[in-house]
Amino acid sequence: MEIHRALNQISEIHDQLAKAEFYRGYRSIPVAFSGIVALLAAALQALIVGSGGRTAFVIYWSVVGVLGAIVAGGGIVYNYFFRESETARRLTRRTVGQMLPALAAAVVLTGVALGSEGFDVSLLPGIWACLYSLGIFASRPYLPRIIGWVALFYFVAGILLLSLAGQTASPSAWGMGLTFGLGQLFGGAVLHWNLERKDIG
Repeated sequence: MEIHRALNQISEIHDQLAKAEFYRGYRSIPVAFSGIVALLAAALQALIVGSGGRTAFVIYWSVVGVLGAIVAGGGIVYNYFFRESETARRLTRRTVGQMLPALAAAVVLTGVALGSEGFDVSLLPGIWACLYSLGIFASRPYLPRIIGWVALFYFVAGILLLSLAGQTASPSAWGMGLTFGLGQLFGGAVLHWNLERKDIG
């Protein structure tokens, strides 16, 4: 009985230490580069999509989002399977797991939008930004506190995009590009300044 209680106490202590520890799997350069991907996608949308309409817009930015996730998160996946200890993997699961519900909701809503004729897809950019903001807020206990400003940026940008939805024939490429481009660059700067710069110093 005493051994069982001691093991439970050790597990609780370990959980508290993990919560107090910053997650260092998100790296500034991949995160910032995913922002550059978003800005390039905005510049190239007219050339690639042309006048394909709202459905083409959603498909295009969904592909861009997947590419951005691969750029920003590819190193996390590699490190998880090939380099991290079990303790580090546990922290990775906790931190990334906080983001996954918001990302899953974005995927589901995108599928609904593409499958429903009555859904106004011009709402999606704002919804995407707001959901991403919620994912960052949820991950905040494991990241530098200032990351909350990045989440707030996405939330405010999402509300602005929602307020502008439906005012043009097709959603704005630069609304998406600037929101996710500047947001990821901001996030990369926060990670560098608050984690990596201190590691170097």
